[in-house]
Amino acid sequence: MTTLRLTAALVAAALSLAPAAFAQDPPPAPQAAPPPQPAIVPPRPLSPLRAYYPEGGTGEHDVTVEITVTKEGRVKDARVVEGEPPYGDAAVKAADGWLFDPATRAGQPIVARIRVRIHFTPPAPEPPPVQEPPPPGEPAPSDKPAPKPAPPEPEVIEVVALGERPAVGTVSLGRAEVRLLPGAFGDPFRAIEALPGVTPIVSGLPYFYVRGAPPGNVGYFIDNVRVPVLYHLGLGPSVVHPGLVERVDLYPGGYPAQYGRYTGGIVAGETRPAANEWRGEASLRLIDVGAMVEAPIGDRGAALVGGRYSYTAALLSLAAPGTQLDYWDYQGRFSWDLSPRQRITVFAFGSYDYLGQEDEDTGEMQTLFSTQFHRIDLRYDAEISDKTRLRQAVTLGLDQSGFAGREGLFLRDFLIGARTQLVHRESESILVRAGLDATFDAYDAVAGGDDPDETTQQLANLFPTRQDIMVGLYADTILDLGRGVEVTPGARIDLWGSRGNTAFSADFRLASRVPVTKRIRLLNAVGLAHQAPGFVLPIPGIAIGSLQGGLQKSFQTSAGVEVELPLGFTGTATGFFNGFFGMADALGTAARGGDEDIDPNARSLGNSLGLEVFLKRRLTERLGGYVSYTLSRTTRAINRENFVPRFDRTHVLNAAVSWDPGRGWRLGSRFVFYTGLPITRDNPYVPLAPELEGETRLAPFFRIDARIEKRWTIGKRGWISLVLEMLNATLSEEQIALDCRDTCKPQSIGPVSIPSLGVEGGF
Repeated sequence: MTTLRLTAALVAAALSLAPAAFAQDPPPAPQAAPPPQPAIVPPRPLSPLRAYYPEGGTGEHDVTVEITVTKEGRVKDARVVEGEPPYGDAAVKAADGWLFDPATRAGQPIVARIRVRIHFTPPAPEPPPVQEPPPPGEPAPSDKPAPKPAPPEPEVIEVVALGERPAVGTVSLGRAEVRLLPGAFGDPFRAIEALPGVTPIVSGLPYFYVRGAPPGNVGYFIDNVRVPVLYHLGLGPSVVHPGLVERVDLYPGGYPAQYGRYTGGIVAGETRPAANEWRGEASLRLIDVGAMVEAPIGDRGAALVGGRYSYTAALLSLAAPGTQLDYWDYQGRFSWDLSPRQRITVFAFGSYDYLGQEDEDTGEMQTLFSTQFHRIDLRYDAEISDKTRLRQAVTLGLDQSGFAGREGLFLRDFLIGARTQLVHRESESILVRAGLDATFDAYDAVAGGDDPDETTQQLANLFPTRQDIMVGLYADTILDLGRGVEVTPGARIDLWGSRGNTAFSADFRLASRVPVTKRIRLLNAVGLAHQAPGFVLPIPGIAIGSLQGGLQKSFQTSAGVEVELPLGFTGTATGFFNGFFGMADALGTAARGGDEDIDPNARSLGNSLGLEVFLKRRLTERLGGYVSYTLSRTTRAINRENFVPRFDRTHVLNAAVSWDPGRGWRLGSRFVFYTGLPITRDNPYVPLAPELEGETRLAPFFRIDARIEKRWTIGKRGWISLVLEMLNATLSEEQIALDCRDTCKPQSIGPVSIPSLGVEGGF
């Protein structure tokens, strides 16, 4: 309950601060104009492409194979392009049984070469058979060990089309691995806080700085659709069912040109592609229930529905009578193949959160905080040729938030967006991406009642009715220069408009990946990014938008090394330096040592310098884990005064381990450590408590998360798990500020702890 109140308090405080086939046509005669090129349709699998997990393998692995599909639709040969044995051997062996509709040119079958990527995930171990006691009168079995049961049939792995390599500096989280991370509750988005470069405001709350950029400057996307939040209120789960999420990418800086208009990092989630077979997941936990199911529609389409509903109100009433907390979310998707090369998709999703407190005098439930958002995304995807893909999309949305004690007051945003993206594979070494996107936002404040009070009117005046427009054009090119050297230059231009003011921005990106040896690669990224003045926290329906003071800017640089280590370990070490100009960070600059007359709309300069270390062995290995460490220092400057922002943390450490002892068990734990926050006083004349004399920071914080799972397999694809998980099993309290009445003493919250017991299953 303390955490929920803290979330509401943060909001209140913020408000107060205001696949390709490469057959070629014969060249035309030099004396004649080139004839139109006949359309080439790439081969399409007649059934899901599958491979078996190899015997003796451990953990998750990716393999890329190149295959030749004959005119009859059979695989003529296959070779491993990328991957290690025994996984590459298993992929080549499986390719012999794949069947395709052959590639065609002008309707005639042709031979084609394509590449596919196979993701191997180890099958869950089956429990040993229970030995029945001998019938009466028969001798007991000897003490000799019983013969080992026959190994279970290897799990079937689905093959997906080869995608582009992750951008330089990107940290990707897959669903299979994230569900094993203690404290993340199987949620890919909640695992973001465990990555290097991410500094939380408060442990467990889904608001964080990324390489010194405040929460309001971090962009959230789901399938390239902009969303205002990723998490439910307080410590709730993400707003999208985890079974729908394929992966989550964190771009801490120098991100691809398609992501613009944010001066901080980018968190981008990608949903799983439509399936041509039944699949689903469900969970029943102490706090909520959720499910997702997808079904094929003939051989051309698929439909998906999912969502979650929380019944925390009943549980919360036991611990905090008079308090009500509700949340729900929904997802729906329909996709249909118009032709072998064209598909339309409708994707609708949204979420709702409510926190209320019963009035002691009237007994009525009063809103502390409520928020909701909704999105409908209509997409058209087409393969224009064997080398070119096109996506066109239109998005409609509604964001809305209400606030403490202001019944009938809502801040809203109606939005419409459109985007076009073209991806062209000029050759195996050149990939070009270009696009155009535009967004129109209509913000307004709805004040209920005939005579709104003064505070309500002030909020309505602070966030007046207005229309914002943003139009952007971008392009980048992934160049494979040979010998593993990859360079990605990119650029983006944007036009901004709000309340009669306009602005223009030009961004650039340059990233490179250079191998030093077979196992060592150098990674570098640099970029310039712009953003309109944003609100201090990502809250649906709220944005400052004023362009009178110009755009915020950030110059982002990073350089690092990536190493493949023995025993399946990988490690990265990255140094970064970000410069901030015209930054709107009222949350970080407020109360910086006694100046109570700070203008909450003031702009600041600043920088962030640090080192990120990430050592990892996949959590899906029998024994896996990681260590994520960030050493950083962020500064701000206002009116030539330099200072450390109030949410700067020098050291942030996450370490996790996951162990499979067999028989379907999985045990895991995570250790989290943060340096204490800087000591800041609103009133410099109030003395510090004796224990704080000579200190510059509050006490550090640590916590330990734990997870225990017992899993059973059902048939070849089904599974069910019993999961016991707890965030902050150590019941640690966290110091978040000073309470300066008579003496400035540390103000703590907590222990912020979430126990979770649930049943999960899927097929």
